[in-house]
Amino acid sequence: MGKVLDGITEEVRRFIAKQHLFFVATAPLAEDGHVNVSPKGMDCFRILGANLVAYLDLTGSGNETSAHIAENRRITFMFCAFEGSPNIIRLYGEGRTILPGDKEWQEWAGRFPAHLSARQIMVAEIHRVSTSCGYAVPLFEYKGERETLTRYWEAKGQDALASYQREKNSTTIDGLPTPLGAALNPRA
Repeated sequence: MGKVLDGITEEVRRFIAKQHLFFVATAPLAEDGHVNVSPKGMDCFRILGANLVAYLDLTGSGNETSAHIAENRRITFMFCAFEGSPNIIRLYGEGRTILPGDKEWQEWAGRFPAHLSARQIMVAEIHRVSTSCGYAVPLFEYKGERETLTRYWEAKGQDALASYQREKNSTTIDGLPTPLGAALNPRA
């Protein structure tokens, strides 16, 4: 059955390293704000210590996670075993966003594969790790990463990426500003 841990153990680290998919959950403070859950892949998650993780966030149609973290720092990661023994790991923490223009970007970006669509790096200090059985999670076979996102941005190019981020990633669906939006749209 489930356990609660103070940090990421070697067993948890090994389990996470085998997963091709993880989920990120955040929420705004507003009662009527939308809770966000995003699936992530493409080898973008790193465990940097027993209580420190980061992932490279790629440009997509929304940017809820960054705005929610800027507002309240709360973030949860979930990893499910879709192959092998059933297991679910959740990491609860407080996050922050590192943008490409930030001083520490190069230091952090070097930990991840290069992606043209890299938007930001989400770093989280983990204060709770929990395990649960995962008995009801179905079995799926991993067939590989999709190349659609990479090909899309290679065809569009860097100029289109900045324009897209300005239009689609500056605020959340609830109207919260994102750190990326502030960097892309500085006030005069």
